[in-house]
Order: sequence, then structure tokens, then C-alpha cells
Amino acid sequence: MSSFNRRLFLLSATAFVGACGFTPVYGPNGGARPLLNNVRVDEPTDNGTYFLTRELEDRLGRGTGAEKFALSLALTTEQRSVGKTVAQITSRYDIVGRVTYDLRDTTSNKVITSGEADSFTGYSATGTTVSELAAETDAYERLMVILADRIVSQLQAYATSNQL
Repeated sequence: MSSFNRRLFLLSATAFVGACGFTPVYGPNGGARPLLNNVRVDEPTDNGTYFLTRELEDRLGRGTGAEKFALSLALTTEQRSVGKTVAQITSRYDIVGRVTYDLRDTTSNKVITSGEADSFTGYSATGTTVSELAAETDAYERLMVILADRIVSQLQAYATSNQL
């Protein structure tokens, strides 16, 4: 029988976190609260930007039409062959993605902050045509999830250290 008490641990951890000045980014006094449901992401132009926009709206919220901020994206992706069999048939691909972004104030159209994020995902090309296509689509979607997480993290960091 363990003498570990989860409730006591959680209470003490909560008190410790509160005592150190921790504030959730979207909490009542959170620095990134002005971003929540207040960012209009530019319309997607292709599948990649569609997936990226979907993920960003999932994390930042979808505005109501009177957003204070606008987010512009420039996405590039490249597919690289990274694995070959003895017969020189490609068995694995990496998809490398890079996105640059600008967060603008919608009233003045002034760029508030800008940045970039990059990452990669991979998929196996050893299967049927249908399974390869499904794996490739999934890899692109996973890449957009990673890029969206990185963009949102950078925006949250900027918002908490600067008054928006």
C-alpha cells in the first residue's frame, strides 16, 4: 500500500504554481488573452494552407468578423526522398515545411510581430498506391499541426512579454 496522497500533492502543487506568479496565457490576467478569438487568419490558397489555417483557428479560436489582429502566412513545403531499397526504389519520404508569418493590427495594418517556423515529417512509401497517398496526406496534416503549434507558441510568447 502506498503512502502517496495524490490530493495533497495536487493541492501543494497548485499552491506552488500560484505562488511563483504563474498565469495561464489565456486566463483572466493572461498575456495572450487578447489573441483568443481575435485573430483573422488569411484565407487558404491550397491544401497545405487550408490544414494550417484549420489548426491555427483551432488553437486561437475563430473570430466573429471584427478581429483586432490579422495573420498572414507564407508556406513552402518540399518532399525529399530519404530511403531507398537496394533496387533504388524510394521507400521513405520526408516533407519539410517552412512558414513565415506576420501578425498585423487590422485598424492600422501595421505589422506587430513576424516570425518563422519550420519542421518535417516523414512517411513510408512501401505499400499500395492508396496507402501511399493516405500516408502522404497524413504526413502533410501532421506537419501543419507541428507548424501551427510553433506559430501559436511564438505568438503567445510575444503577447505575454509585450502589451497587445
